[in-house]
Amino acid sequence: MAGEAMAKRPPTMGERLRSLAFHAVFGGGTVLLALAIPVLMLMDRQAIVCLCTRWSNLQRWAVEHLLGIRVVIEGEVPQGACLVAMKHESMFEAVDLPTLLPFPAVFAKVELLRLPLWGKAGFRYGLVPVERDQGAKALRAMVAAARSLAETGRPLVIFPEGTRVSHGRQPAMQSGFAGLYKLIGLPVVPVAVDSGPLLHGFWKRRGTITYRFGAAIAPGLPRDAVEAQVHAAINALNAGA
Repeated sequence: MAGEAMAKRPPTMGERLRSLAFHAVFGGGTVLLALAIPVLMLMDRQAIVCLCTRWSNLQRWAVEHLLGIRVVIEGEVPQGACLVAMKHESMFEAVDLPTLLPFPAVFAKVELLRLPLWGKAGFRYGLVPVERDQGAKALRAMVAAARSLAETGRPLVIFPEGTRVSHGRQPAMQSGFAGLYKLIGLPVVPVAVDSGPLLHGFWKRRGTITYRFGAAIAPGLPRDAVEAQVHAAINALNAGA
């Protein structure tokens, strides 16, 4: 696979220097923004929304201008309430969501909401905690939170494979995805992304990252049908790569 070959290729000296610059700028910026969180938490929610958006924009700027990576978007970026099901290959797309989508709400592992400073900011921004294996009560709370956010017109983002996966791998969908699809009743927009070969790991590589937005999938389909369609669409950029 071309993606696997890219990931295994040793980084050039230029790529190593670019990677160090990226970590210095984005890492340093992350620390500075985090220090502002306690003060911003005393203000209205818009202050935290602005901070999270700036953090996301900082990463996109550093990826494009320091790492020399081109970000390409194919297809139509959804506007308004829907369930966005996205491939997850590196931290890049998780942080990039406020830059990519209009004010998204994101399903995230509850552990992320327990992180110092950033956890509280994420909850205020609109992360929906996912507590795996916690039973029906946790599922009801998650669905209620998601519906409340969707009613304000925000897209809901989920990584249906459950965690980051290496480029080229196509694991089965997590069982909770179909349940959310059924209970929330929104159309699903699948998104493929191929960030792994360039951005997974400490040393980054130059190249192009592509987001490919698939056609919206209507609500109400049987579980097997929606899982098959979403699985195929989010893996469109690594199948046979």
